[in-house]
Amino acid sequence: MTYEKNILVTGGAGFIGSHVVRLLVNKYPAYRIINFDKLTYAGNLSNLKDIEQATNYVFVKGDIVSRPDVQKVFREYQVSDVIHLAAESHVDRSIEGPMDFVLTNVEGTVNLLQVAKENWNTDPGHVFHHVSTDEVYGSLGAEGLFSETTAYDPRSPYSASKAASDHFVNAFYHTYGLPVKLSNCSNNYGSHHFPEKLIPLMINNIIHKKPLPVYGKGENIRDWLWVEDHAKAIDLIFHTGAIGHSYNIGGLNEWKNIDLVKFLCQLMDKKLNRSEGESEQLITYVKDRAGHDLRYAIDATKLETELGWKPSITFEEGLEKTVDWYLENQDWVQEVTSGEYQQYYKNMYEA
Repeated sequence: MTYEKNILVTGGAGFIGSHVVRLLVNKYPAYRIINFDKLTYAGNLSNLKDIEQATNYVFVKGDIVSRPDVQKVFREYQVSDVIHLAAESHVDRSIEGPMDFVLTNVEGTVNLLQVAKENWNTDPGHVFHHVSTDEVYGSLGAEGLFSETTAYDPRSPYSASKAASDHFVNAFYHTYGLPVKLSNCSNNYGSHHFPEKLIPLMINNIIHKKPLPVYGKGENIRDWLWVEDHAKAIDLIFHTGAIGHSYNIGGLNEWKNIDLVKFLCQLMDKKLNRSEGESEQLITYVKDRAGHDLRYAIDATKLETELGWKPSITFEEGLEKTVDWYLENQDWVQEVTSGEYQQYYKNMYEA
């Protein structure tokens, strides 16, 4: 079968990537979606069990840092477009081991860009959509929002590596004419999120009555974006965004970490039929993270006015959907935290 597009989605077995892959596979039967993932601890093919038999979906195990891996998938599937999500993404891990972030986020991105340039030449019919983070902008004070023109000011090894990858994407556009698009998103939440990040960690710990670690006094503020709304924004930018442009994607709501944790406690006490305030007693304040940015907040005006995107649900609605999913999918949580799925898929896709 000949497809209109052969879209390579890097990191397609991860949290955000799996939602993007699912959306594209279901929405565009005339496209072939190639899920290219290394299957590290955060990559889980069980995220995509519902579409793994789709005729327009294929999984390829590979590493974006490996030039032979990337060249091979481009050649075998005549890759026409790239949506690049593969990345090391946890700030705490970047503080402990920054070189892994340099390797994957910087070298891996440049490797993809180089192979795309070699295969596409100057053909304008392609798109390289690079998905990045609002953390590249640094930290905000009590007021103000990050816009597409905000100067980069990364504060952690993770955000520094993503900032470098963003600069390389733009450099390939300006230097070589590679048709790129770039998006920077706020904190995502939703189903299939590896339980080391704030919301799934708190949900899982509340279920098992474990301590709820909160950095410092919990005063840090984040803007939260429902992952399915993020996937829709990526789809929209990929298809209708302007070449060479960046778009900020935000949830349009800000929460202090401590307020979010307390809200989760209240919500889950009701869901678990616990006494009011029971889960709040699990909150434990821990030493603040090194270089912890105070506040992130996204101005998504450009995306809204130019492309017509806006969040589809409120944070409270999305959070309840998220909690319900984790309560109903404790087997998934057990698999990903124990590493059982990794061995299963390692055996299945071992070269």
